Amino acid sequence: MKINFEKRSALTACTSSMILLSAMLASQTVSAHGYLEVPPSRALLCQEGKNTNCGNAQYEPQSVGETFKGFPAGVGGGPLQGPVDGKIASGGHSSFSALDAQSATRWHMTEIKDRNIDFQWRYTAVHPATKHEYFITRTGWNPNESLKRASFESTPFCTVDGGNQQPVSGAKHNCTIPEDKSGHHVILAIWTVGDTDMAFYNPADVNILAEAALPGGWFSVGGITPSTQLLIGDKVKARAFSASGESPEYSVEISIDTAEDGLPNNWAFKLAEKINTTQTLIRAGKRDESGGIEPVRGSNILYAQKESGVTRYEVQLDMNEDTAARMSVASQQAEYVLEKGMAKVQFGMISNRKMNVEATLFDESNKPVGTTSAQVDSGSTWLTLDVRSNPGKHTLTLIGTTLDGRTTRQDTQPTNMTGEGAGVEYDFVFPEGLGDYTAGTKVLQPKTNEVFECKPFPESGYCKQFSPTANGYEPGVGAHWHMAWNKL
Repeated sequence: MKINFEKRSALTACTSSMILLSAMLASQTVSAHGYLEVPPSRALLCQEGKNTNCGNAQYEPQSVGETFKGFPAGVGGGPLQGPVDGKIASGGHSSFSALDAQSATRWHMTEIKDRNIDFQWRYTAVHPATKHEYFITRTGWNPNESLKRASFESTPFCTVDGGNQQPVSGAKHNCTIPEDKSGHHVILAIWTVGDTDMAFYNPADVNILAEAALPGGWFSVGGITPSTQLLIGDKVKARAFSASGESPEYSVEISIDTAEDGLPNNWAFKLAEKINTTQTLIRAGKRDESGGIEPVRGSNILYAQKESGVTRYEVQLDMNEDTAARMSVASQQAEYVLEKGMAKVQFGMISNRKMNVEATLFDESNKPVGTTSAQVDSGSTWLTLDVRSNPGKHTLTLIGTTLDGRTTRQDTQPTNMTGEGAGVEYDFVFPEGLGDYTAGTKVLQPKTNEVFECKPFPESGYCKQFSPTANGYEPGVGAHWHMAWNKL
């Protein structure tokens, strides 16, 4: 009995060591990217020892917060929606989940004594940047609740255009922290990557000590940041809020009556001008040397007197559908021929607006067998889908949304695939449907054009262990894929 016990103990120790080694190897596959260095991100302060109980973040601050771009659109967790609410600090990666803890005393705070601040990033594996954005928590936010979109102002207080060029470590992003912000806040710094669907989300915990009040008793309570061109009939509303909710008496709305009104700088000026002519405790514009606040054609700051009770403003765009927008499939072949189950399906489309389009080919069982997306100019465009399927009737679905997001158009056309089929059926194209992978799930790995089946329990748990920066169990290509998958 004693000998058997020792053998089992040795086996258990060996198995535990293998699992530990696998985890260590998996962590080494994480590709490094970058982090906010000034002020230091929550993860960087973990590495420096000022924050504790941080999980893997203390070893990899450069890998923290990478997930889909698009914040603050949607509720998170998918393309063009950003991180999931409650998991903004970790980017939804379980190895960094300790960073999602949130309380008034949980994290070390960096003191901010000057509202003019130079943000700086450190890049360890640089990608092109379309932009860097800086959001800040709302006035009156609850520091003892998990970070959600509702925790932050709906627009960034500072945006730096990256020009889709590779950013340089230590480059200064000169920004001004809003004058109504003081005390404990979280600044969410976002580096949006240009050559992937990803962005890096880095929270920085700060204590803003800079003087908040301005000469004349004015406090900054938001801003008008023009970015979208509007059409005749659209409306813009500056919505005022106090600590107890919306304050309609201080809210102001304008209508777009002419095409010239719809130009971003012009509608911003028109809104600021109306605020100044209809309100006495609210002003919009920029301060001049004498302390006056006058509207400008461009970005305007909103100011309030304390007796108004207004603590913040939100600018809301009420945009009508662009009824003249058109988009459709213009031309396609009568049939497309599969070779060993694969084909390139090329078709022409036409639109009269710039659009973000997505084309998907569905087989007879409505399973997507090929997809592509692109931003297209008005006019004619050719698109190509890499398809893996079997012969039979198929459906091509084309969906386009105008760049301002106001209008969506769709066209659906039947098509036919002939030739040689793919053979092995599959449920998903990896990593689509990742959360639904269970024992027996079959996925196509597009990198190798092979189909893999998720192993039975308990190994099936590894099938979901994947992120853009931790891919050790990726079927067919990860360092440990054989622990999770069988190749068919």
